[in-house]
Amino acid sequence: MVSNLAYVHPKAKIGNNVTIEPFATIYEDVVIGDNTWIGSNTTIMNGARIGKNCRIFPGAVIAAIPQDLKFNGEHTTAEIGDDTTIRECVTLNRGTSHTGKTVVGSNTLVMAYVHIAHDCVIGNHCILVNSVQMAGHVLMDDFAIIGGTSALHQFTRVGAHAMVAGGSLVRKDVPPFVKAGREPVSYAGVNSLGLRRRGFTNEQIVLIQDIFRIVFQKGYNTSDALKHIKEDFMPSVERDLIINFIETSERGIIKGSSSSDKYSFEL
Repeated sequence: MVSNLAYVHPKAKIGNNVTIEPFATIYEDVVIGDNTWIGSNTTIMNGARIGKNCRIFPGAVIAAIPQDLKFNGEHTTAEIGDDTTIRECVTLNRGTSHTGKTVVGSNTLVMAYVHIAHDCVIGNHCILVNSVQMAGHVLMDDFAIIGGTSALHQFTRVGAHAMVAGGSLVRKDVPPFVKAGREPVSYAGVNSLGLRRRGFTNEQIVLIQDIFRIVFQKGYNTSDALKHIKEDFMPSVERDLIINFIETSERGIIKGSSSSDKYSFEL
């Protein structure tokens, strides 16, 4: 299953039933899980840890050293979970001493020409659409979606089940369950369609909508909004996730829209 036109370092750890196509290059300190497909002209560099049943398409470069002047050659990794697809010409850099690793979770789709910089952590079941550019230390929680050609500032975070419109410049944190768009990127409603597809009930979705009306549409500052949410809503998984995300946001969350115009998008 390994082409004789590929280069695989003899110390690389290759699982069972792995296919490596012609002109792929696999470095020494690499682990590739069972049933993974490595396309032609891919480069898998030292520190790559690739799970089972993955697909790495031609031109991708996995685990290149960080584009960070503070990097001093320390041993770090770039980790990809099981059942994840990395499309053509994706660049996924390994971590720095700050966290030691860059992570892409399981069942995630990273489309063509995406860049994932050092120390990013991408969750499970995420989608990064074509040409997303992600600076260092970005966090992306499970089931989040980033539209094509979007750029994410370093240390930003995108919450679970959130959806960011294509072409967005993400400079602030995007809370879970919401849609974000416009420029500057701002709240554009709850990702109701995505939540229904993932089994959320109408009651859960209405609760989320009611909470975000307080956060984004009632004119409260963040502290007052959190106070009202804690007082007005009983504890629940959704309520507590939203509160925790906002309270732990280091860059601050996106703002509500300054326009009354409707803004709708979906994947």
